[in-house]
Amino acid sequence: MNLNYKKFGENGPALVILHGVFGFLDNWLTVGKAVADRGFQVYLVDQRNHGRSPHEGALNYETFAEDLKEFIGQQELHNPILVGHSMGGKTVMEYAVRYPDTFSRLVVVDIGPKAYPIHHKKILEGLNHIPVDTIENRQQADDILSEYEPIPAVRQFLLKNLYRKDEGGFGWRFNLPLLSTDMAHVGQAIATDTPVEIPTLFMRGDHSDYILDEDWEDIQKIFPDSKLDTIQNSGHWIQAEQPKAFLESLLNFVS
Repeated sequence: MNLNYKKFGENGPALVILHGVFGFLDNWLTVGKAVADRGFQVYLVDQRNHGRSPHEGALNYETFAEDLKEFIGQQELHNPILVGHSMGGKTVMEYAVRYPDTFSRLVVVDIGPKAYPIHHKKILEGLNHIPVDTIENRQQADDILSEYEPIPAVRQFLLKNLYRKDEGGFGWRFNLPLLSTDMAHVGQAIATDTPVEIPTLFMRGDHSDYILDEDWEDIQKIFPDSKLDTIQNSGHWIQAEQPKAFLESLLNFVS
């Protein structure tokens, strides 16, 4: 699997960033450049079935973790720092329990290892109702999606995946048919009987309910050398809602 990626920075420790569901590496360009400016080689990666990476194969963390392992080998990275948001956070956790001695630090952004119920049904319904072959512009797509998702910022994020095809019409940067059938796999738990002893940072938004106070004991059973940083005035999209605080937390940990 050859994953699509962009690299910023030529010197310093390697740091790999993985996006969440419905996302792709372009969501992280500002963060990636800022981290690279602080002395890191930053790799922004499109996970399988997202962005410009191949839209094929399974939608589960075993597959994502193996893709990450292959990518690290292809780039000849030695003990990189791994950063993942939401679905990307689950990917780096799955990778960590499988290959605990192949990375130096782990940063998991607003997700825990526990199982999560499917909560994107309405969004998927709306996305599937957009006739991408016949719409003429993004505004028409937004008008349709607004009937299913009322928050403009969420719609804007989703519709960044809409691109105009050379042969006419629009297409999606994510594999919408697979997401529509296999979204349950995105919520699956990360489990292991062997704790991961590598330093780990869990970051959460104070307005988000993805990592609750009562989750922390179970998180530390898997990641005993971990700390929790709560970012104020932020929801699930910490890096977008509070970019300065996000960078400060990340850089303090990895530096």
